[in-house]
Amino acid sequence: MNLLTRYIFVAALILSIFIPFGAFLLSKKKKGGFKAALGFNAFFFFGTLVFANILMFSGNASAATEAVAASSGDGWRYIAAALSTGLSCIGGGIAVASAASAALGAMSEDSSIMGKALIFVALAEGIALYGLVLSFTMLP
Repeated sequence: MNLLTRYIFVAALILSIFIPFGAFLLSKKKKGGFKAALGFNAFFFFGTLVFANILMFSGNASAATEAVAASSGDGWRYIAAALSTGLSCIGGGIAVASAASAALGAMSEDSSIMGKALIFVALAEGIALYGLVLSFTMLP
């Protein structure tokens, strides 16, 4: 990557941070300001990813093509492991948040159901652990 493309890439990254923030500040007076800012943020984030992929993979490969071809499958394996861990942790966090708040509300009325309530919270946490174990089985 030459110097000009690096500057363009850095500028795109900086703009992907500041443009959604500016859109949020400008649309704060409107009713759907958060949704508009979230849309801008997603658009510029994924746009920056596409732009980075175009810049990174537009060059010519001249050396070690067999090693790159052999290791290209490893990249997909790492992406799959990261997605399984990340998405299961997000899902587990959402489940723990709702189960724990319901458990605290139920325990405030009747303290004898603490054990039953903690089981539901632990089951929700198990989702994240299953994703972590799955990612360990994917990695070499």
